[in-house]
Amino acid sequence: QVQLVESGGGLVQAGGSLRLSCATSLRTFSTYGMGWFRQNPGKERDFVAAITVSGSRTYYADSVKGRFTISRDAAKTTVYLQMNSLQPDDTADYYCAAALSTSRLRDDPPQVDYWGQGTQVTVSS
Repeated sequence: QVQLVESGGGLVQAGGSLRLSCATSLRTFSTYGMGWFRQNPGKERDFVAAITVSGSRTYYADSVKGRFTISRDAAKTTVYLQMNSLQPDDTADYYCAAALSTSRLRDDPPQVDYWGQGTQVTVSS
């Protein structure tokens, strides 16, 4: 059974940083586009960032461009989200996602093959 396990969430003050990790059990990690989404209660799950299979291209929501960086480590089958200059509007549950095509992560709605269970990020003002 494939597992995606997020970690690194927590409480941080505005202007601070967090680094989220998503450890996967994907045996064919290098064939999956990876992404991050976030969601608040009662709202839709929104796209945050995605990275291609090779890691050569990345995509970001306008709201996080210049502040967040997605990366991946094939040896560790792990994807990361470095979040800097955090603001209260970044408060949400953050979810890791995997799809056989990176473009599917950016579809509306996203076509995701596997989801993580989520990690909570709270940014205080």
